[in-house]
Amino acid sequence: MKLTFNASTARTALALAATLASSVLLPANAQKPAMPAAAQVNTETGSQVARTPMKMDTKEFLRTHQWDEESDSWRMKADTMPPAGVVSRAEVKSQRDAFMSKNRWNNVTSQYVPVGPTPRDMSKLTRAEVKAETIQFMRTHSYNEETSTWVDVPLPTKGKAKM
Repeated sequence: MKLTFNASTARTALALAATLASSVLLPANAQKPAMPAAAQVNTETGSQVARTPMKMDTKEFLRTHQWDEESDSWRMKADTMPPAGVVSRAEVKSQRDAFMSKNRWNNVTSQYVPVGPTPRDMSKLTRAEVKAETIQFMRTHSYNEETSTWVDVPLPTKGKAKM
């Protein structure tokens, strides 16, 4: 199969190529456009924030806090009270410790799961008690080699089975 181009097809292809090249090869600016001097971007919401409220927040923060050189952090001044609804650092730590004592991290589900009851302390049992519990367990369970698990053994009935 032989393709032939006439003059009108060639002009159409050339015009299409020129249009495509001009739209793709526009000069690109590597720098972002400058923000107006009166606004900055809030990192949490991505929206613009006027400088005046930011300056007010900064002044309010500096009025109520001071830099602590020993701990390298900001501390609330002694004569100021925290805003309503803010709990103290000690309360937050106690809540965290209570949560951590009742939950543990599960890597499989990627979340905290409640900790079950604590296992029994076998060192407090006598040798006779351990032996009796082992015998009872062996009566009611058998080891499955294929699944590598212990399986409950059904208990025999007291009456004779009719055949």
